[in-house]
Amino acid sequence: MSGGAVLMWDEAVTGYDFGDEHPMDPVRLALTMRLVEAFGLPGTPGLDVRAAKSAGDSTLRLVHRQDYIDTVRRISADPLTADGSYGLGTMDDPAFAGVHEASALIAGQSVGAAEAVWRGEARHAVNFSGGLHHAMPGSAAGFCVYNDAALAVARLLELGARRVAYVDVDVHHGDGVEAAFWDDPRVLTISLHEHPRLLFPGTGWPEETGGPAAAGSSANVALPPGTGDDGWLRALHAVVPELLAEFRPDALVTQHGADTHAEDPLAHLAVSVDAQRAAAEACHAWAHEYADGRWVALGGGGYAVVDVVPRSWTHLVGIAAGAPVAPDAEVPEEWRREVYARTGVSTAPRRMTDGRAAAWRPWEQTGYDPADALDQAVLATRRAAFPAHGLLP
Repeated sequence: MSGGAVLMWDEAVTGYDFGDEHPMDPVRLALTMRLVEAFGLPGTPGLDVRAAKSAGDSTLRLVHRQDYIDTVRRISADPLTADGSYGLGTMDDPAFAGVHEASALIAGQSVGAAEAVWRGEARHAVNFSGGLHHAMPGSAAGFCVYNDAALAVARLLELGARRVAYVDVDVHHGDGVEAAFWDDPRVLTISLHEHPRLLFPGTGWPEETGGPAAAGSSANVALPPGTGDDGWLRALHAVVPELLAEFRPDALVTQHGADTHAEDPLAHLAVSVDAQRAAAEACHAWAHEYADGRWVALGGGGYAVVDVVPRSWTHLVGIAAGAPVAPDAEVPEEWRREVYARTGVSTAPRRMTDGRAAAWRPWEQTGYDPADALDQAVLATRRAAFPAHGLLP
């Protein structure tokens, strides 16, 4: 296996555009790539930038039904035919011309990332345009049309992986990926998200632990609103590494939605860019420790499109490339000018940090505090999911 990483990028992914009033503004993707370029990451020896072809029907069928694919293609050609069936033509997922082509292109980048890692072309691969984890086999949901994350996992299995682990740190539950592999013991899905009682999609309870043939194949940490860096990282480290150590995946797929941030307009956690960077570093380390270095890292949600998303995902790319961007690095002025030109925002961040230490209290050192809501959430997950793996709660 070669070293380094591949970054999957095709400027046409910015065609995944639900319209001017929709929170998933594709400018977040363009600004991320421009920040990656401003830091010179594509010129480093550890990063190869490439584009993959769009996912064809045979690939999409690894997760999605053919009737759904046909419907997306029909609506793509004539958006006026969308009536809300199959989840398209709704407020969350408006129809737009070219929706099939843009969605299949993003899916192709994630599948290409999985192929590059499995075939040994690179140890790590990143597709920050991906992570569209809510799409179901037969419907769009939650701003997601094709579930590229599930497709990446399915392609790894098709190529010969015996076990694949999926870790999702988006503020919303990774429901579509969980559903795709609910009864498949070859796939372990772990999701940290805001409590489903308070946030879309209303799933991801600790008791959701997999189907009859795959007990313990899903682990869900339902975090209380207001959870900040310490609690978020404490929960991540209290659940993920023990499960990965027992499961021993052949590859690790991670989803890095940036909507856990305190400034995100659609959720209620209080995480910083510094903690998001620390989570990416942890996933990188876990890939090497538990998955022979095979790591596919995806984007996801994130609706603070200037202040948060580009910085968070540039850190992700740098970590994967072996050229991490220092937290206190100054944001290049050329990028700030790009932000103003594209968005009119004149107050773009000046540094790659929020000024936080991104520290946490390790579970194994402090023990469980029964009066702490975060610890209650962690323990609920451990009690529900750990016994199926022979682990103590």
